[in-house]
Amino acid sequence: MTKQTFLQGALILIAAGMITRFLGFINRIVVARLMGEEGIGLYMMALPTLFLVITLTQFGLPVAISKRVAEAEAVNDRIKVKKILLVSLMITSISSIFFTVSLILAAPFVASNLLTDQRTMYPLLAISPIVPIVAISSVLRGYFQGKQNMKPQSYSQVIEQIVRIICVAFFIKMLLPYGVEFAAAGAMFSVILGEFVSLMYMIHTFKRRKLIKLRTNFLSYLKSSRDTVRELFSISLPSTGSRMIGSFSNFLEPIIVAQSMAIAGISNTMVTKQYGELTGYILPLLFLPTFITHSLAIALVPSISEASAKKNTKLIHYRIHQSIRISFASGAIATIVLTLFSDTILTFMYDTSNAGYLLVLMAPFYLLLYVQAPLQAALQALDLARPAMWNSLIGAVFKFIILFLLASNPEFGIKGVAIAMSVGVILITFLHLATLRKAVQFSIPMVDVGKMATLVLLTWSTGSLLKSMYAQTIPGIPLFLLLLTALSGCYILFLILLRFITREELKQIPFLQKWA
Repeated sequence: MTKQTFLQGALILIAAGMITRFLGFINRIVVARLMGEEGIGLYMMALPTLFLVITLTQFGLPVAISKRVAEAEAVNDRIKVKKILLVSLMITSISSIFFTVSLILAAPFVASNLLTDQRTMYPLLAISPIVPIVAISSVLRGYFQGKQNMKPQSYSQVIEQIVRIICVAFFIKMLLPYGVEFAAAGAMFSVILGEFVSLMYMIHTFKRRKLIKLRTNFLSYLKSSRDTVRELFSISLPSTGSRMIGSFSNFLEPIIVAQSMAIAGISNTMVTKQYGELTGYILPLLFLPTFITHSLAIALVPSISEASAKKNTKLIHYRIHQSIRISFASGAIATIVLTLFSDTILTFMYDTSNAGYLLVLMAPFYLLLYVQAPLQAALQALDLARPAMWNSLIGAVFKFIILFLLASNPEFGIKGVAIAMSVGVILITFLHLATLRKAVQFSIPMVDVGKMATLVLLTWSTGSLLKSMYAQTIPGIPLFLLLLTALSGCYILFLILLRFITREELKQIPFLQKWA
């Protein structure tokens, strides 16, 4: 099985993430234009419940599998790898059955009493079969990540998005005449089909390349896996805690938003519409660069785990520093573009710029989100998943306190929700940095802080100049794309001048080796 270096693995995941993010935006545009703001609101209000159930099902095992498989591979312990796989599949299979049934039974109560909109029951019921599919996929992804082979996961992501796009328009159009809630359920069903085809590809790849026969001596391996269970849970339970906090936070968020804005005198229909704009239009744009940071985080766990096992502190610091540098570089350009051209982007994409002020408000703060994922991955790889969990809890508590205080005030409303989300991002990121500093004495060099500030200042100045030139022309998509291309070219030049990418890193990229 092919093994990649940290940067090569990250680049493979980034390429796949770029493709899937592009396809995902096409999917969102189709869904938004077919279902409208109200349909998007129902769709987005049901998703946090699904994420919560999936988090409970997985028990944080994907990260634990990646870390423990990487450690076992370092000493060529195939028996340990087999035990990890058997235990993980057994746990996720049992838990997925339980939580799928629970979701189906709880859907009417959650829709009526918590989400305050009975129509959300239909997308909740439609999405329930995805739980066991995602559970098994996550185990296989963790296995391939631990082997430091990122290709199977990358290909499966692209396959999943392609299938989803092919199916989503068909199901929405077929069910929309019955009501917007049934159209939202149809959109959810297309997600299930995409995940199922993706899982079939992962299983095929595993069978074709595996060096482990899972069914051979199945019971004997399972009985002797008590230590393996303990090792997995030492990582997975705190990781589950962090994900649970995030998922439970996402689950509670629409509930608290609905209740708080009701106190402010805002109708349920308007709450659904505004929350749909925030979560369906604004957040996807803000999360656009996270496919890069998420890819770096995935590749970082086995890389740091291997370095930690070898007591190589210097390499640990270098990997964390490298991931932060690349994450910031990927997020800075997005932050500036979204802030300067918020109304233009929303109009071209969704045919409305109603929520442009929310994008301008949140984008500068969400720059910190782009370095958060690699920081959390580093903590998990260093067996610091428990402190990471507490950081996430503190951030979530402060977010909800601020959300309730502001969203229940008529002067803030949905803007208070945006402010609360931004505060949560800022707090968690700085807490992760503080934890790493205390644990391994890691800190971002002041020279790099200066480079980051210079990069943002130069790009902002260039973007402002291009914006003023664009305002004097006849607006259009081709001209706007040309403007973004010019700004991106200048940004790449700034990255080179400020040495955000080193010569050693260029040597790891095949088609750039001759330039390094």
